[in-house]
Amino acid sequence: MPTGDELSTFGRLAALSEDQLRTLARAGRDVVFPSGHRIIREGLPADRCWLIRRGRVLLDAQVPGRDIVILQTLHDGDVLGWSWLVPPYRWHFGAVTAEPVEAIEFDARVLTELSDQDPRFGHALTLMLFEALLERLQATRARLLDLYRNPAETCTTRLPRIPAGRGDR
Repeated sequence: MPTGDELSTFGRLAALSEDQLRTLARAGRDVVFPSGHRIIREGLPADRCWLIRRGRVLLDAQVPGRDIVILQTLHDGDVLGWSWLVPPYRWHFGAVTAEPVEAIEFDARVLTELSDQDPRFGHALTLMLFEALLERLQATRARLLDLYRNPAETCTTRLPRIPAGRGDR
């Protein structure tokens, strides 16, 4: 089981107080995954999340006509999994290890219970996870734009100038 001091080394958890870090630590357990291990399968029930201590995890998605596409690589200190927060509590992406991974695993049911018992803890935890979600969303957006970019387009393409008052209708 991790300690509050160990969790304090994760920059993502900076908003949590020492008491909240100790509470979170009691809910976690150390896990190790071998290279090539599928941690998350898109569409299956989401019932846990992880803090990555060491290693790389590839986030992927099933894209019609392209098979599985790697959207982002997570590294030391990153959070994996927030789908347990929002109904229907199913994974929206997949995740597979690119190398051996050491992580701290948290059971969603336990995190929910702790959040219900201490709303300040729950609020801080939710904000931290939504910050990670926003970063992930932006990275996914950039990756998808890159995948679907028309090769004929260049970054020097300029949009035509529309005189004032003509494009507002």
